[in-house]
Amino acid sequence: MKLSHSCVPRLVRGAKNSITRSWPVLLGVLFVAASIPAFAQEATIVGTVTDPTGSLVPNVTITLTNTDTSVIRTIQTNDAGEYVAPDMHIGHYTAKAEGQGFSTAEKTGLVLSVGDRLRVDFAMKMGAATERVTVEAATVAVQTDTGEVSDLISGQQITKLESNGRNIYSLVNLTPGASSEQSDFIAPVPVGGDADVSFNGQRPGHNIYLMDGGEDLDRGGAGNFSVMPSLESLAEFRVLSSNYSAEYGLSSSATMTTVVKSGSNQFHGSGWWFGRNDALDSRNYFNPAPQKVAELRFNTYGFNIGGPVDFKKSDHKTFFFYNMEWRSLIQGQTLNTNVPLPSTYGGNFGSTLINVPGLTQEQPSTLFAHCPGGVAPAGVVQGQPFPNNTIPACMLDPNAQALLGAKIFPAPTSGNQFLGGNNAPTTVREEIVRADHRFNDKFSVFGHWVSEQISQTYGTSQWSGDNVPTIGDTFGNPSYSAVVHATHTIRPNLLNEIAFNYNGNRINIIPKAGFGAPLSAPSGFTFNRIFSGPNPLNRIPSINLSLTNTNYTVNWMPWVNKADDYQIRDDVSWVKGAHQLKIGGSWALYKKIQDVFANTEGNFTFNGFFTKNDFADFLLGDASGYSEDAVHDNGHWNSVSWAAYVQDNWRVNNRLTLNLGLRWDGAPHTYEALHRSSNFYP
Repeated sequence: MKLSHSCVPRLVRGAKNSITRSWPVLLGVLFVAASIPAFAQEATIVGTVTDPTGSLVPNVTITLTNTDTSVIRTIQTNDAGEYVAPDMHIGHYTAKAEGQGFSTAEKTGLVLSVGDRLRVDFAMKMGAATERVTVEAATVAVQTDTGEVSDLISGQQITKLESNGRNIYSLVNLTPGASSEQSDFIAPVPVGGDADVSFNGQRPGHNIYLMDGGEDLDRGGAGNFSVMPSLESLAEFRVLSSNYSAEYGLSSSATMTTVVKSGSNQFHGSGWWFGRNDALDSRNYFNPAPQKVAELRFNTYGFNIGGPVDFKKSDHKTFFFYNMEWRSLIQGQTLNTNVPLPSTYGGNFGSTLINVPGLTQEQPSTLFAHCPGGVAPAGVVQGQPFPNNTIPACMLDPNAQALLGAKIFPAPTSGNQFLGGNNAPTTVREEIVRADHRFNDKFSVFGHWVSEQISQTYGTSQWSGDNVPTIGDTFGNPSYSAVVHATHTIRPNLLNEIAFNYNGNRINIIPKAGFGAPLSAPSGFTFNRIFSGPNPLNRIPSINLSLTNTNYTVNWMPWVNKADDYQIRDDVSWVKGAHQLKIGGSWALYKKIQDVFANTEGNFTFNGFFTKNDFADFLLGDASGYSEDAVHDNGHWNSVSWAAYVQDNWRVNNRLTLNLGLRWDGAPHTYEALHRSSNFYP
């Protein structure tokens, strides 16, 4: 090519079988104290104890028992007759109140969900401690202790709801305040999925995702999961859309907080398969007969198991949960785009008028450089139509012919239109392990490790104007998440939580040729690059036919991105009279190494300026525009975030609770760690 113009410008439901067996399992779990935000992931039980006259009763022993794991927590009411039990694992509970001179009061059937602030009050009756009054908990409770606006999606809803794509992104948009801008089908992957959901008018990129309290966010992608946990692995999740506690931060929009399932006193396991197939689909409107129905093969299958590690004991202290899932997707592409007619490849445009470039557009020395004697062939006059609307063979640009021979443009399937495209396979292999251990009544720890291996294929090169299937790419995205969360009860009214968290991913986008086209420039192609920097894989330059609306581009691939997010966080819960205080702080380091978006192969634009036909301009090698990046480089971008908050839930009386919170987030500018970036302030 030569530059000749100065103005360069988503259920067929598969079988799901649950089994309950006692399997001896030995599981060793290794966690590394690597870290991001460990926001309050568990739940809180609060309450007030009164006597028959309505007076507050201090020093009443409250015993909270998790009926799933038999873990017990004991606390006492303070001088104001209040008690608070923060950092409670989600699950099923019984609550018992015992005080001198009073009958024992018990409430059963309590259900604690993620982020709950569950009020369990006791009205004690006079009597001997051997007397017991048991009350079955109400199934519906009105939340009166917080003004938070949120919505809970239970584990049963997660697994039973039919969603197009079977992933969390398709469930988030079902909650109040959500406005979905997602596509019809959402691929079951984190970064390559569609998280385009706005809450209360805020930008989708301002949402944040948490898993077991740790940040699960690809900050660079803005608003995407870093890892997308299997729906079968989740106990539940809550969407906090407005007015939530000061312990949550960083995001200005919704906070999605998910919880991985835990093991319980008995061994439980399940297996599943969900599938979709194009044989059960209707035809896509943009893929009319007699075109083949676009292929769709979507299978999600896996298994999980959980239970106690010390299974021979009656008092279990360690519980495990393991989840393995595979996701396999093949989507047929349904491109519908104009392409050049092969009959014109040799220069014959039939009845379509094409002009010879004028003298003010191109000099004879370049226009006729390959013709005998370097002069115009007979009948060819600059500024006039080509005889018979045919470009003489000697005027055809060798580079254009080399690229046409390499089939960078697909042959049309009807008229000058190409319908169809590449099959785009996506595969995901994910492992999740969680362990919970109670050292004693005052100290416990839990954590998880998630590893995802993802390969997602695109039939055309992504993040570009490419609209032909002769070039695409493979999006490799291995992702990881780790959380270690410890809780220490210092005194009945004072509790400390510390968490170390990590999430990160790798993105490797590799170009992939299709429809018989090569990935690298053909042997007959001669580069006329401006710069001498590297052109990885000897990529073919971008070819944009702006009138025909055909665009071939490998873009800036291959492209590499590495992100690691580390955080340490500490939270203290303190009950003082009617005040339920929570104070905390965190430090996070987000590190990203990312290639620049550099088209060092060059970009040609043909717009018909020379011949009134963009493809004729291409055959002559006359580009109306050209651009080229000089350097294929990368940056080491680091961001340090500090945060501190105080939250006071002050129960003024039994009819009024004030939620008072103050939060500070320090988010200094991202900086280039090798000091290779600067700003100019005029």
